[in-house]
Amino acid sequence: MRRQRNTGGTVAADEIRGTAQGSAPVPLSVLDLVTVGAGRTATDALRTAVDLSRLAESRGYHRYWVAEHHSMPGVASSSPAVILAHLAAHTERIRLGSGGVMLPNHAPLVIAEQFGTLEALAPERVDLGLGRAPGTDGATAAALRRTERLHEGADDFPQQLGELIRFLDDGFPDGHPYRRIHAVPGPVQSTSPGGVQSTHRPPIWLLGSSGFSARLAAELGLPFAFAHHFSARNTIPALDLYREHFRPSEVLSAPYALIGVSALATDDEKEARRQIMAAALNMLRLRTGRPGLVPSPEEAEGYEWSAAERDFVDSWNSDVIHGTADEVRAGLDDLQKRTGADELMLTSHAHSGELRVRSYELIADAYGLPKA
Repeated sequence: MRRQRNTGGTVAADEIRGTAQGSAPVPLSVLDLVTVGAGRTATDALRTAVDLSRLAESRGYHRYWVAEHHSMPGVASSSPAVILAHLAAHTERIRLGSGGVMLPNHAPLVIAEQFGTLEALAPERVDLGLGRAPGTDGATAAALRRTERLHEGADDFPQQLGELIRFLDDGFPDGHPYRRIHAVPGPVQSTSPGGVQSTHRPPIWLLGSSGFSARLAAELGLPFAFAHHFSARNTIPALDLYREHFRPSEVLSAPYALIGVSALATDDEKEARRQIMAAALNMLRLRTGRPGLVPSPEEAEGYEWSAAERDFVDSWNSDVIHGTADEVRAGLDDLQKRTGADELMLTSHAHSGELRVRSYELIADAYGLPKA
């Protein structure tokens, strides 16, 4: 396996670029928010995550990421590193990662330690995706960061990123105040007497929903993941910006961009419509300061929508690729052609965990993905 060096650590080249399976135009991956439906528990949602990660691995999905969110009853992914450790124990091959960790919420040393631990648990199959948004509302972000000056976390993101990379690579120069501080597990163990620790570390991805992270990823020569599933209007401008400003690096010789896509396939088109209406009601409540569990389709059907709410739902659902497996495949193919994305990372939102697992199975069948 060819390796590429980045400061003190190493990243395997093919850990970033996946291989398309079956008739899919590009590699397909999974983004899981570990959603909790009304009448279900967080335990149920985490069990679904295990089932889904196993299905994804067996059907040739390239990677499986979980996203950091806070103070949202319907999302049980507040601790990506904990969930990823659990999934690592239940899978063998699929890449596991964060989509992403919101770096301003954490000390870079803590993230280096967490993902160094994950690398030790699942060698050479861990991704570290990083974002600069809080993944929650302002008050919760203040509680997480112990400060009211929230803008500083986002403004300092490039500096925090640089610090994190040096912790991951054990690469602080002589004279730096952190030179004698080491993230463990990590490369320092390879240089200690008797040390045999690998210097390999998880590849870093930058995540974004605007142009900021696109440009930063381009300047650093890092892979880029764009949140098309909630910022579709910005997708092509951000990808253009990333490609236009990309500088080849020791990590990547050419741009590599994936996009997150909201997609739900069901055996019946009408059922897909029922499910996405429930998911849209959940998003409406979140956007209006009333976060809760993902409502059932029956609750959504009985909800009395105002004209403004109906407009919001129609706009939100216009970016959700849904329907039968063939309809979803056609929508994904069209989106990939329009954006030129190198990878599609699918996220499905439904009240039922079983239905979400079924969606990924149907999409795999539609593309003829292998069955392990």
